[in-house]
Amino acid sequence: MAFHEVRFPANLSFGSVGGPERRTEVVQLSNGFEERNTPWSQSRRRYDAGVSLRSLDDIGALIAFFEARQGQLNGFRWKDWADYKSCTASATPAYADQLIGIGDGLRAEYQLVKSYASGSQAQSRDISKPVAGTVRIGLQGDELQEGVHFTVDVATGIVTFASPPAVDERVTAGFEFDVPVRFDTDGIQVSVASFQAGDVPQVPVVEVRL
Repeated sequence: MAFHEVRFPANLSFGSVGGPERRTEVVQLSNGFEERNTPWSQSRRRYDAGVSLRSLDDIGALIAFFEARQGQLNGFRWKDWADYKSCTASATPAYADQLIGIGDGLRAEYQLVKSYASGSQAQSRDISKPVAGTVRIGLQGDELQEGVHFTVDVATGIVTFASPPAVDERVTAGFEFDVPVRFDTDGIQVSVASFQAGDVPQVPVVEVRL
């Protein structure tokens, strides 16, 4: 599958319904207890782009984007308005938001990650589609300068340092990011009369693994 480094129009994704889902296998035992397992180490996100359409022009933009991606064939970027920053929704990304690694004096490449914590539990999520120009990097509490101390591959989320961080130096990051997705349908059915009456088409979108 090819991936197009283009974002679904943000004004059309605003108001969409969706979020993370997990796959949990639950086995009911004869004694009344349960065994629960999951084959997924990471959650997968799903959205419905149809509910955010507000005008016939929006439908036209959606169809043009759908055709350019050839339906399910090619992936694209999606802005999840509920979760697109390394910090809280009301804050501005800062270079110390997320710990992405500890230096060992040898490694120069680090993957951007975001940690989701609640109580003593935390889940780490690789961020592969940062937004260009938003990535800030810190090293041992000091902010670095992009293009001088490091570079960012916005297609993979990998940060490359000009010189490997020293042993035990904390590497931190702040950023905005998109979700890599594809359409989860090869057809969009629209009735202008129904749309004007308030019935919007369903346009499922699903996260892809890269």
